[in-house]
Amino acid sequence: MKKVYFDNGNLRWKVALLLCLASGLNALDRNAFAILASTIQGEFNWSDIDYANLTSVFVFSYTLMYALSGKIIDRIGTRKGFGIAVGSWSFVAAMHAVVHTLAQFSIVRFFLGITESANFPAGVKASTEWFPLKERALAIGIFNAGTAIGAAVAVPLVSFLALALGWRIAFLATGILGFVWLFFWLRNYHRPQDHPKITQVEKDYILQDDTPEAQSEGERKIRLKDLLKKKETWGCFSARIFIDPVTYFLLFWIPKYLQDVQGLSLKELGFAAWLPYTAMGLGTILGGYIPKLLIERRGWTLNKSRKTVMVTASVLIPLLCLFLFSGANPIVAVLLISGIMLSHGLWANITIPSEIYPKQVQATLTGIGGTLGGITGVISQQMIGNTVTTHSYFPIFMYIGGAYLISFVCVQLLVGKLGIIRNFNN
Repeated sequence: MKKVYFDNGNLRWKVALLLCLASGLNALDRNAFAILASTIQGEFNWSDIDYANLTSVFVFSYTLMYALSGKIIDRIGTRKGFGIAVGSWSFVAAMHAVVHTLAQFSIVRFFLGITESANFPAGVKASTEWFPLKERALAIGIFNAGTAIGAAVAVPLVSFLALALGWRIAFLATGILGFVWLFFWLRNYHRPQDHPKITQVEKDYILQDDTPEAQSEGERKIRLKDLLKKKETWGCFSARIFIDPVTYFLLFWIPKYLQDVQGLSLKELGFAAWLPYTAMGLGTILGGYIPKLLIERRGWTLNKSRKTVMVTASVLIPLLCLFLFSGANPIVAVLLISGIMLSHGLWANITIPSEIYPKQVQATLTGIGGTLGGITGVISQQMIGNTVTTHSYFPIFMYIGGAYLISFVCVQLLVGKLGIIRNFNN
């Protein structure tokens, strides 16, 4: 079959770009509060415990809705479900501009978590719909890179808007951007089977893994209890349970760490803190692109190529954490954190379900995994707030150093080989 990659007119890469932008907006709206935390804390005289409580409210509601949003996306479809989600969270993000009290901030953070929870279930499902198995890690990596890109863009954009026009305008402006994306999404997104502009060559390429057996499996309704009986499912979940708390820490606390520990001002943060988030975005893309190269140029299996990247990242992260607490100055600290976040992106933990299970359960699995990861995330946010207040950031980075190695062992023992779609025929 003719190979199709990044040629002009390939719709799947345009879909990947739309998904990346959605994930970027998701992170932008979420991270605006982290960037403005010290400014808002100073205005309202909030403590770090107050801030931790607000981040916990977001993670709690995000977790509460994550599994349900996945089921909703699988039921109503990606196009409609993603559109509703982005429109809703953009409105709530803009509402941050009109609140004043701790209770009011808690309410908008709660609803932001509710509405943003559909991002990953919808994005992963769309990636599996539009990409063959060997490109799936790259597609999800591009989608997930939006999280880091949005966080990176958020730092200078939100800092500039806050310094020039006030922090309320910063929230309003970032919220409005989502409605621009929504216009292009509703105009351009359809499944490859239904898209009016797709060529037959690309459609065949995208659907090449849909063998008669896979199609039969795809037509069968897979019960949740059947999924939960499989050890592979719990291997997927373990990667979320151990790594998601790290994700929330990197998104919510790195700007505060650079300000409170490394002494950066809001202006300096705007110039420097984009680098770690850019590195994380690059890592999520490389986490899919490197395995793709190894498959095509070395003839490696998807299992071997993906796990080589995963174990490499798992070893690098604890070394970088160790160097960070060996007297690093602010410049070196930013570089080391960038290395940690690049390696975090390489791991691609949200990709694993798409490499072992049929398409129609992707949003559900992503949602349940996100819920379990969110539970550990809620717990970790409280622990981080207390640890930072009474001790330091050192214990937190110690956990980060071990989380990926633990997750890799769980995936190796429970998931087994990647790249083999499991069936549920008894």
